[in-house]
Amino acid sequence: MRINKKWLLLFMILCGVCAALIWRYVPYSAIAEDPAAPGRGYIAKVLFLGASVSGVMLSALFLVLRRTVLLPYIETFSRYRFLLWQLIQRDFKSKYKRSVLGVLWTLLNPLLTMIVLTIVFSNLFRFDIPNFPVYLLSGQIVFGFFSEATNTSMVSVIAGGGMIKKVYIPKYILPLSRVLSSLVNLLLSLLAFLLVIWITRAPMYWTIVLLPIPLFYVFLFSLGVGMLLSAATVFFRDLSYLYGIVLTAWTYLTPIFYPATIIPENLRFILALNPLAHFIQYFRNVTLYGILPNLWQNIVCLSCGCVALLLGTYVFMRNQDQFILYI
Repeated sequence: MRINKKWLLLFMILCGVCAALIWRYVPYSAIAEDPAAPGRGYIAKVLFLGASVSGVMLSALFLVLRRTVLLPYIETFSRYRFLLWQLIQRDFKSKYKRSVLGVLWTLLNPLLTMIVLTIVFSNLFRFDIPNFPVYLLSGQIVFGFFSEATNTSMVSVIAGGGMIKKVYIPKYILPLSRVLSSLVNLLLSLLAFLLVIWITRAPMYWTIVLLPIPLFYVFLFSLGVGMLLSAATVFFRDLSYLYGIVLTAWTYLTPIFYPATIIPENLRFILALNPLAHFIQYFRNVTLYGILPNLWQNIVCLSCGCVALLLGTYVFMRNQDQFILYI
């Protein structure tokens, strides 16, 4: 891909200016995880924030300058929004088709899984975590949404091959409908989460009103990964089997049922490189701990979501014209 030198130079200049402004005017507590103990990575965080803010500014400028190119995509999406709604309904209904309990499984599934894991990890492994059922369910809900959204969207283009061959539709609607259908399941499973908070008498803080923010971040990330996987699976069918192994490893590398403090200090960088660990921590901060996330946490989560979405969209759009030859 060809890189415009003028845009690259503008990006570097903006990075320096934004980093200098953040260093001068943003309080240390808004960036550092522990304001009482300055970390060695503070400068790296400031540079990362400067790069992130610069990227957002340049993206906004690019969209304004190229708005004539983007308008047809917006009009197409508006024209096919009814089809998107129909696909979401179809995916949601087909999941519980011929099921006796139906939609109730969106509540029962996380609750039953939480009970089993709580018995195992709070009694056998002796993890001393306050409000462990809420701690466990919060991680399970976020990771479960990502797992379901990416798994279903990964095969969406192949499953919709018959429709693609018969009529014209925007192909990105297929993975988007799967992710939105999973989002509906996520919102319903939040009822189980609130029920567990009430049953266990865990404290509820006002920061829970910020819950849509981490859900938005993980939605962006899941959609980006889902679009990337859906495009790659068309050309490499074995990816659907390999991804199951990746998800299993990803589960154990994410502090869902164990505290992050058990990881040795020299391996903590694994959590720093794990986007889902940041999303889950954000989710727990606003629901379980009543902590108002700082600027650093928001920028990291938003950057992970936006980068994944831009990468997934680019790969999908670049290869979508070849889908018809492989499905």
